[in-house]
Amino acid sequence: MAQGIGAVLRDGQDYMKVWPRQKQLFSLFPDGKIVVATEFAIKVMPPAAVVAAASLINIHGAEYAPQAIAIAAFFISLPLQGLMWLGHRSKQNLPPAIRSWYQEIHSKMRQQGCQLQSAKSRPRYKELAQLLKTAFDELDKVFTRQLF
Repeated sequence: MAQGIGAVLRDGQDYMKVWPRQKQLFSLFPDGKIVVATEFAIKVMPPAAVVAAASLINIHGAEYAPQAIAIAAFFISLPLQGLMWLGHRSKQNLPPAIRSWYQEIHSKMRQQGCQLQSAKSRPRYKELAQLLKTAFDELDKVFTRQLF
């Protein structure tokens, strides 16, 4: 089922808020690195686009306005690309190896007494992010070290 660009961007923002920022996950999944890069791009790229375009026009004159607009559009597109990647990723089903790891973490957390929704039979990266966030927020560091 195709989603509109706005829905994918919103999914990316939601996924970015849920994905836990834990160093242990950086080596296992690219998601954490994409989240950090996208957050950085959201802060830095709009002002960089204005500075780059204004500098180009200031140095070379108004006849370079099309090039300045293209450069500004490129800079502004970078955070959008990150959000789109995250939005698409959040909806992808987990591969079999990660799915079994998700099931294992879910059952261990239930044994520890965590209040969780029932495990999904076909979990997506969004459900994995929510589960890992709950694990890091609610469980002690000894337990979370055992997961990795």
